[in-house]
Amino acid sequence: MIDKLGSPYIYAATSENFKALVLENSQRGPVLVNFWSRKAGPCLRQYPVLDQLIHHYDGRVLLINVDTESEFVFTKEYAIASVPTLKLFRQGRVVETWHGYQPEAELKKILEGYVTRDSDLKLADAVDLFAGGNARAAYEMIAELIVVDPVNPRLPLTMCKLLRHEGRYAEAIKLIATLPPEIRQHKEIQQFDALLGFYAELNDIENIAGLEEKLQTSAANLELKRQFVAHLVAQQQYEAALQRLVEMMETEQAYADNYAQQAMLKIFMILGSEHPLVSHFRPNLKRYVH
Repeated sequence: MIDKLGSPYIYAATSENFKALVLENSQRGPVLVNFWSRKAGPCLRQYPVLDQLIHHYDGRVLLINVDTESEFVFTKEYAIASVPTLKLFRQGRVVETWHGYQPEAELKKILEGYVTRDSDLKLADAVDLFAGGNARAAYEMIAELIVVDPVNPRLPLTMCKLLRHEGRYAEAIKLIATLPPEIRQHKEIQQFDALLGFYAELNDIENIAGLEEKLQTSAANLELKRQFVAHLVAQQQYEAALQRLVEMMETEQAYADNYAQQAMLKIFMILGSEHPLVSHFRPNLKRYVH
């Protein structure tokens, strides 16, 4: 049975151990959470598929089962309206969600983009080179890894992050634009691409430190607000950035080809659909999109 497990890769979660099993473990690798109920036939059909899939990956993905009949807190926190619902966690947050019974091939297609590959081990060496001051050798190593393993989305993603660290935002954006569609559509790359757009805007700001002071005397200046939004996003102050965008939409809905609406969608992408700020601010977006 699902609640009586004997695998080192499969665990049953409760409110007491969920943080350790899911959130903490997802910092090291992907964790697939199965929200299930013994009363639902699709859940019982889904589990053998999950069991086979998890053992196929031999520890590179953990499966955590949450019994929604006994762990009611999770049905509300993660908006579980039906079972089975599968949620994939990475870096402490949900990156993928499936509703209803899923065939193994469909799950495997998505999981392949998150499980550790041989090229990831060598990628760590490239990051060490960069940290040691040898950026050129790091980029060359990552480029070679991409040729050998072109389906690993973490290779170009890491290169883009290193480029961002050096302030080379335009190059990182260009790199993502040249990736094959199946890699470019990977959620983490889409999120980083959205983030890079805000960083790129910072290059055009001469005095970031004086932006807030200028806004106090020029509250209706939408260009200043646009610059300040980019600054807030770069500082991960997403709620403040979203509030500024609402103010921009209230002042001039169609400013700069609907910049505020587009920027809000990008922040939603960065945060992920499960983030509470998305559900909080989405009504504002709907109000100004016709």
